[in-house]
Amino acid sequence: MTELAQNLVDGLGRGSIYALLALGLAVVFGVLHLLNFAHGELVTVGAYATYAMFLALGGNWWVFMPAAVLAATATAVATEIVAFRRVRGASPFTLLLTSFGLSVLIQAGLRTFLSDKGRKFPKPAWVFDSVQVAGVRLEVYDLVTLTVTLAVLVGILWPLRRTLFGIALRAAAEDFDAARLMGVQADRILTGAFALSGFLAGIAAVLIAIRLGEAKPLMGLDPLLKAIVATIIGGLGSMGGAVIGGFALGLAEVLFRAWLPDDLKGLTDGFVFAAIALLLVFRPHGLIRVVRAERV
Repeated sequence: MTELAQNLVDGLGRGSIYALLALGLAVVFGVLHLLNFAHGELVTVGAYATYAMFLALGGNWWVFMPAAVLAATATAVATEIVAFRRVRGASPFTLLLTSFGLSVLIQAGLRTFLSDKGRKFPKPAWVFDSVQVAGVRLEVYDLVTLTVTLAVLVGILWPLRRTLFGIALRAAAEDFDAARLMGVQADRILTGAFALSGFLAGIAAVLIAIRLGEAKPLMGLDPLLKAIVATIIGGLGSMGGAVIGGFALGLAEVLFRAWLPDDLKGLTDGFVFAAIALLLVFRPHGLIRVVRAERV
């Protein structure tokens, strides 16, 4: 029972990062019908902003966290204004190619102007500390990650449900064209959606950077792929489903790794994806079905 509790907390901590990134993907997908493959580079930008702050100011994580989030948010908004706004009315394939192009461009820029090698910086002292709760040994990092994620999700819940921006964003996600006819300004809502996705990616970037203590040009690729899987599990375009999918994926990874025999632990990802494939056989739309108007 103790081992199960430890695995659950570890899985929820891992899934927290997936949930943040998947929610950012879902926000943009809802209004633009775009699965943004440049979303992972926001994590990379946030990590490099952390590294730059360490070079400039020394070791103060409380200053670096807002800087990383701001850098990721600004980059997301810049990609919308410079690239996606110009191809907004294009085909989904063109939008997808644009996101791929942005991803490659950002990676190439980091490799060219910085380095192919990772840039290391010191981790906070508490990263690998642990605490005993009712006989269960829990890592402080997992508890912090889970707490921060829940606080962020609760913090954005009120604006999404009560503010004019949140109402407009949810309306645009359900039927973008009808929302525009009702007075929703397309530029503003799309910029806001990208800003929100960048903010969530920035939070995830801080949590990942704290754990790794390193910034690398390709570090956003693996979290991006996991976030995409999480959005598919939860239901493409469903914000709540993206969060549920992120937590479910994190739990599945940890539980499979804990329960598989030692000689099969290297195949953990294979078993996880087999379970996801089985889920999609019975629920092709994911855990939550998204009903929206069809664009013609």
